[in-house]
Amino acid sequence: MKLSIVILAAGQGKRMNSDRPKVLQPLAGRPLLGHVIATARTLEPTAIEVVYGHGGEQVRAAFAGESVGWALQAEQLGTGHALMQAMPSIADDHLVLVLYGDVPLIRRETLAALVALAGPRAMSLLTVQLPDPTGYGRIVRDADGRVQRIVEQKDATPDELAIREGNTGVMAVPAGLLRQWLGRLRNANAQGEYYLTDVVEMAVADGVAVRPLVAPTVPEVLGINDRLQLAEVEAEYRRLRARALLQAGVTLADPARIDVRGTLETGRDVFIDVNVVFEGHVRLGDRVRIGPNTVVRDSSIGADTQVFACCVVESATIGASCNIGPFARFRPSSQLADEVHVGNFVEVKNSRMGNASKANHLAYVGDATVGARVNIGAGTIVANYDGANKHRTTIGDDAHTGSNSVLVAPIVVGEGATVGAGSTVTKAVPAGKLTVARAKQVTLEGWKRPVKAPKGGV
Repeated sequence: MKLSIVILAAGQGKRMNSDRPKVLQPLAGRPLLGHVIATARTLEPTAIEVVYGHGGEQVRAAFAGESVGWALQAEQLGTGHALMQAMPSIADDHLVLVLYGDVPLIRRETLAALVALAGPRAMSLLTVQLPDPTGYGRIVRDADGRVQRIVEQKDATPDELAIREGNTGVMAVPAGLLRQWLGRLRNANAQGEYYLTDVVEMAVADGVAVRPLVAPTVPEVLGINDRLQLAEVEAEYRRLRARALLQAGVTLADPARIDVRGTLETGRDVFIDVNVVFEGHVRLGDRVRIGPNTVVRDSSIGADTQVFACCVVESATIGASCNIGPFARFRPSSQLADEVHVGNFVEVKNSRMGNASKANHLAYVGDATVGARVNIGAGTIVANYDGANKHRTTIGDDAHTGSNSVLVAPIVVGEGATVGAGSTVTKAVPAGKLTVARAKQVTLEGWKRPVKAPKGGV
């Protein structure tokens, strides 16, 4: 059977106390719904339909680039009613997998097993064993262990409340049968809603097999309704990512203090210190070491490079065997060749630094092409902005700039040139020569430093 996936994402999430729709709340830097859509795609469905409601235009705008269908639930009348809104676009010969926009940790492996249990005359149901199932619908089985129905907590008897097997809401159902059952739903219950769970009892009555699958882990089926639950799931997400990195051979100084908010590729024998944040797509080569309190975003770092504490690396490409930081910042489009040293309080932006070049401290390199073996002295800045436009600077191989130099772009510093300390250069610097551009030193005889008037004086 072809697979269609419906993601229910219409809830308001009042307990979030937020102007942002619940499914747009961030988990690891990505909206909750984004995690669910990404997992759904791994199953290669024919279509993904998202049922949206509260804050609908915000939700659609946030996923404007996603190839998903949208179905509006204008009134929140229950999960069964929500699913009805998506059914017109799904053919009867499809299998419908129902997911939830606020259950972000559901695993592909679990969903694939659930889908495999369903068929033309069988629906499958994902359940979970809980030490405290408060808030969950209960799975009611007969003496032989066959699922008979699901009862919501508000409608359950004391004996049913004692059941610890809870309903996750995730199910796979043949579309033709599902359409029939949804049409028969009634809202005669404690909440006055059309429960999707009622289709289970209908399936049993119609002789359709109901095949349960107990979730392998509890965290993957946890829904999020408030900030506390969001924080708990975020902690679980960090734990899972840290575990995967450890299993891949990465050394983590403290697995509880790492954030991976995107994808992280790692080579062999990588070391990551505490409080490091990875965002977007990051690649670390063999034997890379990342110091504490560092942020790396959409960047590649070559083998044997060491990034010391408190650096920010954004949209940069850093070569092999480099030394970076501490307290260095790389802004977008920065490229470092191999064996480059960029030290403390140095900022590099939209520039390329050639092999073995150095800017060890207190420098700004912006919109520059820096050759090989260049030494940029402490306090050197490339003045690339005239107040309206950015200009480029080219520094040839083996050039040196003295401390507190200013290179006013556009400018070319020739190969092997030296700029004297304290110089402000505005014209081309000849290759192989020393250029000095500083004011003449003057000593004023007889000058006296001003003296403060005595306290209480006029």
